[in-house]
Amino acid sequence: MEALLETRTAADAAINHELTSEKKIHFLRQMLRIRRFEQTALKQYQTSGQIGGFLHLYSGQESVAVGTLSLCGEDDHVVAGYRMHGHALAVGMSMNECMAELFGRATGCSKGKGGSMHFFAPDKNFWGGHGIVGGQTPLGLGLAFGLKYKGLKGCCLCYLGDGAVNQGAYHESLNLAALWDLPVIYIIENNQYSMGTSQDRSSAFQKCLAARAEAYDIAWDHVSGEDLYEVRAKTWQAMQRAHAESHPTVLEIATYRYYGHSVSDANAKKYRSPEEIEKYRTLHDPIQLWQQRLMDEGILTAAQATELDNAAAAEAEEAVRFAKESPLPNPADIFTDVYSEVDRQTPAGRTGKFFFND
Repeated sequence: MEALLETRTAADAAINHELTSEKKIHFLRQMLRIRRFEQTALKQYQTSGQIGGFLHLYSGQESVAVGTLSLCGEDDHVVAGYRMHGHALAVGMSMNECMAELFGRATGCSKGKGGSMHFFAPDKNFWGGHGIVGGQTPLGLGLAFGLKYKGLKGCCLCYLGDGAVNQGAYHESLNLAALWDLPVIYIIENNQYSMGTSQDRSSAFQKCLAARAEAYDIAWDHVSGEDLYEVRAKTWQAMQRAHAESHPTVLEIATYRYYGHSVSDANAKKYRSPEEIEKYRTLHDPIQLWQQRLMDEGILTAAQATELDNAAAAEAEEAVRFAKESPLPNPADIFTDVYSEVDRQTPAGRTGKFFFND
C-alpha cells in the first residue's frame, strides 16, 4: 500500500493553515517545557540521589509528541512506552505531578508507585507509560477496539520505538487491527537506535520500518520528525481515516535522541560518534527549527523565545521543590491500586469471583 500523503508543503495542509499565531507559539512553549523538564530531571537524577530506577530521556524528539497530540479530541486516546515524559506533558499533565512521580512521592501522578516509566492520566485519556518493550501495542489495540465497540468516532495513538517493531506483540496487534479494522495509529518514533544497537544492525527492512504494514494490508507513511507541520499534516490524515472509516495506520516518524537509551547507558557515545550527536543538535533540533520557523513567519522574536525558555526552566525548578517537599507514600498503600475491584470493594473484589457476560 502506498504512503498516505502526496508530496506538498505541509504548512499548507488545511489542519495547519488554520493555526493561529498563539497556537504556534504554544507548540514552542510545550516543546521547551519538555526539554527543560528532562534537563532538570537528569540533573536531579545525577546529583540528588532521590530519583531511583530508570530515566529514559526524550530530548530531541519533542516535536513528535507535541505535533501528534495537538490533534487529539475528546474520544482520542494515547498509550506509550517508557520514553514518554514528553507525551505526558503534551497531553496536559503538570510538571509537579510528573516530577513528584520521578521522586517516588505520594503527590506523583501514580502516587509514587510507578516512577519514570509509568505516568498515567486517565482524565486526559493518557494510559501510560509501559516498561515492557512493545507491551503497549496490544493495549493500544484494545483501546481502539473499545472505541469501535462503543461506536465512538475516536482513535488510539500508540507510540513505540524502532526497537519495539521486532516484538511479536506488535505484529500480532497489526494482524488483529487489520482483521477487525480498528482505529489504531501505531506511531514508530524512529530515533535510529534501539538500546545500544543501530537500526541497520537490529532490523531487516526494505523501504522503512513502517512499510512492514504492507504485509497486513495496513496503510503507512514516513514522516520527518523535525518538521512539526509535516508531523501534524500526516498524523491528521491518519486520524481522519480512523475516525471516519475505522482504519488502522502505521506512521514512522524520523527523529533522534541526544542522550543514551537511558541515563544508565554508559556507551551512548561509543556506538555513535559525538560528531553525529552534535550534527543533530546543531542542524536538526526540532525546537530550534520551529523557533526559527516562527521568527521567519514574523510571529516570534528572539526576546519572546528567551522568555518562554526561562519560564519553562523556572517551572521545572519549582517542580523539583514541590517534589522534594512532598511526602513519601504510606507503606500500607502498597496494597492499594492493585485491582480496581478490590479497592472499590465490589462483590467480585470481596470474594475473588469474577463473572463475564457472554
